Amino acid sequence: MKHTHREHKPSRMALLIDGDNAQPSLIVKLMAEAGKYGTLTIRRIYGDWTTPQMNGWKDCLNNHAIQPIQQFRYTVGKNATDSALIIDAMDLLHSGLVDGFCIVSSDSDYTRLATRIRESGNFVMGIGQRKTPKPFVNACNVFIYTENLVDEIDDEKIAAANKPTENAQQRPNPIPLLKEAFAMSADEDGWAHLGTMGINLRQLDPGFDPRTFGYGQLLQLIKAHKELFTIRKGDDKGPSAVYIKRTEERRPREKKAPREPRVKVAVRPAPDKV
Repeated sequence: MKHTHREHKPSRMALLIDGDNAQPSLIVKLMAEAGKYGTLTIRRIYGDWTTPQMNGWKDCLNNHAIQPIQQFRYTVGKNATDSALIIDAMDLLHSGLVDGFCIVSSDSDYTRLATRIRESGNFVMGIGQRKTPKPFVNACNVFIYTENLVDEIDDEKIAAANKPTENAQQRPNPIPLLKEAFAMSADEDGWAHLGTMGINLRQLDPGFDPRTFGYGQLLQLIKAHKELFTIRKGDDKGPSAVYIKRTEERRPREKKAPREPRVKVAVRPAPDKV
């Protein structure tokens, strides 16, 4: 069995933070998440540093070597930070200094920027709150929800996530997405490489993250649905590979219609001959 999977990961990343739409308390986790996809060679945060709402960022800028970019508000109710970030991103795109971008914001105004970066063949990821509009999420190669960075995943929270509650219907259901990704990844023998399946999950939904469903890894999420998938380790050379296969669904037996009761016909004895 031979499975190959590739995912473009940049070697140099630009971290561009919209200071009006990000939380300074998450800066360490934001950088760690973005660092999984490349080295953060450029780190900038945009905002009007004369306003009180930016005070929370000032303490962490020097510690993490993040360059503050000043952008005054020209009129009340208008956010000039978006334009400044977009202009700088386009300059970096054409300079060739980086081959990947991480945009930290929950604002849909960056949708066209993310699309333009992808059209140039560069990698773009987004980090924002779950309220981020879907067009911006889908315009990125990868999108990470900040709610998944707040808490660590542990066994107790996994159990709590699986426990039925009154709001259970509001919890997202990963099964349709897992089935679709498996169908995209399966080989002729019916097995799919776990890495390939993970890539296709991102293709279907850039915001897909096992932590959304209470699991730290994709394999843990799949193991929680043993009734749907069979898991085995491959015999490939090098690091052990994991393969997934759909469990054959048993069709329920058709109930046979009840037989009609037989009607006994009484047979009269023949009259005696005279």
